[in-house]
Amino acid sequence: MFSTRPRRASDLDDRVRAALELGGTHVVEIADRSQPECPVIRRLLVESTTTPARLVIYGANDFSAALAQAAALLGRHVTVCDARPVFATRARHPGAQEVVLMHPAEHLAQEMDAGRIDARTAIVVLTHDPRFDLPVLDRALRADLAYVGAMGSRMTHEKRMQELRAGGLGEEHLARLHSPIGLDVGARTPAEVAVSILAELILVETAARAGVSAASPRTLREVSGDVHDTRRTCAAEPRSPEGAMAWM
Repeated sequence: MFSTRPRRASDLDDRVRAALELGGTHVVEIADRSQPECPVIRRLLVESTTTPARLVIYGANDFSAALAQAAALLGRHVTVCDARPVFATRARHPGAQEVVLMHPAEHLAQEMDAGRIDARTAIVVLTHDPRFDLPVLDRALRADLAYVGAMGSRMTHEKRMQELRAGGLGEEHLARLHSPIGLDVGARTPAEVAVSILAELILVETAARAGVSAASPRTLREVSGDVHDTRRTCAAEPRSPEGAMAWM
């Protein structure tokens, strides 16, 4: 144990809470600036018995393989589900803890009924097939989930929104959908797109912990203050969808 006075206790609380919610073991850095002439960085080991937060990916392709690999590095429990046996293989998804051969809507219903989907769960739809993605999105958007995103062009997005409205989904639920998915970082390759998606997921989760909408991201050199100040990444107004990439 040690005594320290971080500049923002609530910011430290946010980072510890985030580590606890993710589950597993994490290191949180604490900046002690009680003596400005000699700042000290201490590291707090946070170990949680909570099961890791889940990322469920519907649609097996090159993008899902890259996303599973990247998300696993963040400590997520990754599940990839697809109804096509040629694509839903463990060999194609070494980063996933589970690769499930099942109709996506059936899998989501099964997981929800079993209580394995909760408020920490993120769902990403990569199928590009309305037969698969519409039933999943309809149910996922009605639930209290951390993040729901879907890949597709702006044309695909608009058509998808029309279909979801026609199916009875309200605007308050549709507003939860992150589509086109990801932050506008100029990503093109599957690995780059995976970074874009996870960056948006982190931004949304950080804002949710602060109780506000996600802000438009800025680079660290554009802002001042503590690098780990999570409140700087949040704002009262939601991020404009015009900043998202239109993934084909």
